[in-house]
Amino acid sequence: MRKQVKDQNPFEKSVQLLNAVVADELTAVMQYMYFHFRCNDMGYKPLAALFRRIGIQEMMHVEWAAERAMFLKGEVEMIPSGKVHKIHDVREMLAKARDMEMEARLDYAKMAAEATAAGDLLTKDLFERLIADEESHWDQFDQQVDHIDNFGEAYLALQSFEGEQGPAEG
Repeated sequence: MRKQVKDQNPFEKSVQLLNAVVADELTAVMQYMYFHFRCNDMGYKPLAALFRRIGIQEMMHVEWAAERAMFLKGEVEMIPSGKVHKIHDVREMLAKARDMEMEARLDYAKMAAEATAAGDLLTKDLFERLIADEESHWDQFDQQVDHIDNFGEAYLALQSFEGEQGPAEG
């Protein structure tokens, strides 16, 4: 039988990984909401709605990671990992968003392996669920880039016409 050191959390590594998720996802939430506000202001309501919708999904990722950390008797650190980049060009916004999603996907794959090595299979499952969401987000941003590449500025102009129908919906 193993002896456990008193007051040492056997899931300490998992809690550290989950707090890294919280930090990165908080940064993503803030970045995507900035892009939402910026696109909305420029009249690109459908694109603004996409950033808002994905920002809200990233908020759910914060919640999942925080809830798991709390379940593991850890503390949740609500500190973003980075700053908001004030990007005004739509192509640059989408490039930044794709980079963020791919980086998160790669990070979460490493974290899943670390959780597996630590014997925490439920946290590994959470990381795998996050990977699937990040890949979906990357694909949605990539589709927007494809539309701009295929249709040029006309694609963005059409977004401003659609935006006249009302505020950006999530």
